[in-house]
Amino acid sequence: MSADLYWRVHMEGDQSSLRSRAHVRGGFEPGGIAPGVRGGRPDGFTHLDYIGEVARTTEAAGFTGALLPSFPHTDDPWAAAASLARETSTYRFMIAFQPGFLHPVQAARMAASLQLATGGRVVFNIISGGGGPAQLWWGDKVDHDDRYARTSEFLDVLKGVWAGGFTHHGRFYQVEDESLPELLAGRPLPEIFFSGSSPAAIAAAGRHADYYLSWLEPFDALAEKFDQVRAHSETPPRFGVRVDVLARETEEEAWEEIRQGWANRPSPAGREGGDSIGVARSAAFLADAGDGFRAREVAPNVWGGFSELRDGPAFGLVGSYAQVAARLDELIALGADALILAGVPHLEEAQRVGAHVLPLLKGI
Repeated sequence: MSADLYWRVHMEGDQSSLRSRAHVRGGFEPGGIAPGVRGGRPDGFTHLDYIGEVARTTEAAGFTGALLPSFPHTDDPWAAAASLARETSTYRFMIAFQPGFLHPVQAARMAASLQLATGGRVVFNIISGGGGPAQLWWGDKVDHDDRYARTSEFLDVLKGVWAGGFTHHGRFYQVEDESLPELLAGRPLPEIFFSGSSPAAIAAAGRHADYYLSWLEPFDALAEKFDQVRAHSETPPRFGVRVDVLARETEEEAWEEIRQGWANRPSPAGREGGDSIGVARSAAFLADAGDGFRAREVAPNVWGGFSELRDGPAFGLVGSYAQVAARLDELIALGADALILAGVPHLEEAQRVGAHVLPLLKGI
């Protein structure tokens, strides 16, 4: 069994390391796609130039493509994908977006245009939102389960318009005999990675997902979640796992990085508000953990403290190059058909993982 490997390309600026929240490359922040705007530098080297380096580096290392995340504090992944397409030749762009803020007919047109421009290298990461202040930033007050109902209807419409001649009268969307423009018709529909841990999310994923995407969790819990998705799926599903990695030559070096980051972590840490079941699940796995950073190692090399050191999911892998490769192979054996790896700073950690971890993997 082999798995596709993606790298998370930062859309929100970059940290210098897990030990510090200082930004690298002259203090890049989101909004730096064009020269001369916030996040750029006097020499004209922009945020886009930097993430272009990350894309080229990871493509050369053998990664399938990149996840381009979307949050209130990030650049727009649709724009970034269009800009980065010419930086690479085979690299796939996994565009994260919330369906509630695009009409499905317009989303189909945008995606088909990118498929034409990139030779079919667009992938979707469908997210329905975690509630709380981040959701309100979008002006969205739809409650948790209804967000997944809206997402499911959105994908019904997008797929129908893509096929052509589609009419739909639903709760959230109304369309009459809609099709893609003739120039764009016949392009491959982007594969869909679908995120969410609640029953509503899993039910929607079962209808629409080409890949069900989960944050890393303790492996036994992850296996149970995969079984739940299989039970709700109309066709045999594939699975993806989002995994932060901190890999070094020795296990001691890796844990020393974590120790220093833990000593300098911001206070208070954690997320503000929200109704994300994935966040709640991660917290439950760590409910009995003590204050020490090693107490959050719930299984060999599986550490649940990453969200204390940077924004994002709690669980990731910490260890030597060989240990991290072995755990990734275990995930592939567990059923992961795709892995989305991440580390900070993004370029340097991508180079490290590409040079020292990927060659050890048996499952790619």
